[in-house]
Amino acid sequence: MYDENRRLIKMEQQKPTESEMEILLVMWQIGQCTVRDVHDELSKTKDAGYTTTLKMMQNMLEKGLLERDATAKSHLYKAVFSREEAQNTALEKIIDTVFKGSTADLVVQALGQHKASKAEINFIKNYLQQLEGEEE
Repeated sequence: MYDENRRLIKMEQQKPTESEMEILLVMWQIGQCTVRDVHDELSKTKDAGYTTTLKMMQNMLEKGLLERDATAKSHLYKAVFSREEAQNTALEKIIDTVFKGSTADLVVQALGQHKASKAEINFIKNYLQQLEGEEE
């Protein structure tokens, strides 16, 4: 438990930039990959040079956001933290700071600002029912 808490604190301290988050999103989608893999995926939606992607990933490695396996001919990178860990850490920080610890305020604000689909609303209802069942 101590190691997990230390990992989450470390992740919060890394604070990935917006561009780094774009790289992490690609890596969470495809898993362990090369710089070329990330660059090819990013190139579908934005104009980024290969050397820029390489430099960013090297910086992310130094920050502790990525790990690198240098045993293969092409170095393989992977995200140190899972998408779920990053989401949980960011969400906890938002709830604590912006919403002063109120999960209800967060949910009301989110649903008020973003039109949820019928499927999303049903998912939320089912989730709330599960939570109520756990409390009994």
